[in-house]
Amino acid sequence: MVEPILKWAGGKRQLLAEITARFPADFDRYHEPFVGGGAVFFDLEPDAGSINDLNSRLVTLYETIRDRDPEELIAENRSHEHDEDYYYDARDEFNELHRVDDKSPEQRLREASLFVYLNRTCFNGLYRENNSGEFNVPVGRYANPDWVQADRIRALHEVLRDTTIRNGDFAYVREAATAGDLVYFDPPYEPVSTTADFTDYHAEGFDRDDQRRLRDLAVELDEAGVSVVLSNSPPVAELYEDYEAFAVDLVEATRAINSDADGRGEVAEVLITNVPEAEQRRTTLSAFE
Repeated sequence: MVEPILKWAGGKRQLLAEITARFPADFDRYHEPFVGGGAVFFDLEPDAGSINDLNSRLVTLYETIRDRDPEELIAENRSHEHDEDYYYDARDEFNELHRVDDKSPEQRLREASLFVYLNRTCFNGLYRENNSGEFNVPVGRYANPDWVQADRIRALHEVLRDTTIRNGDFAYVREAATAGDLVYFDPPYEPVSTTADFTDYHAEGFDRDDQRRLRDLAVELDEAGVSVVLSNSPPVAELYEDYEAFAVDLVEATRAINSDADGRGEVAEVLITNVPEAEQRRTTLSAFE
């Protein structure tokens, strides 16, 4: 098990046991089209497969960790300062780099390093973009934040070595996954109230039509012999109620990252899967206890 390098709203560290218990005991390749902070992927440490995210900065970070000597990113991380003025200068530089279309290798390294630094020093570990795609989270209050993350970078470099990393729509997995593979979907959640919003991590958002499009893809994958596990908020459960292949379970998760303090604590989530209970890890492992 490898620890994620980023704090991430909606991250699945609190639900790892519940999610992986519903995975099939055996599968070929693993695909995660909404990888985010990667808690499930890095816990699983799959031998082959793909990860994807719409957030190009996140993809740059993972590609940098996979493709470059880990010591280069570690050294760049050590160049940052624990200072409020420095934080806002770094945030400005991060947003300026985002506007560069064809980045040099050194610009990509710098952007990846700034991402880790800002994530580890911003308010409550949030990642949020405004409508212009600018990261706009204010500085946090930390006594001794660790933005170097040397051990994790070295470990993640090994885990990502044989992983395909993509930056696009989740529908790529229609062609990437084949019978016997496992796909775990963790999309931006359907809001559970008029004030709740898990979609602002990216300027383009994720709406109800996207949730239906994801449901249709999950059905296609099921018909193709691909194992599917999906997490979301309770309102999405109704989209799957007419499909007998999918079981829906309600679970409780702890949320520590939220811009609204009232949104932290225990929240309800749903886990949806087409993996028959007899083939799930929780069933097959318990048979040997």
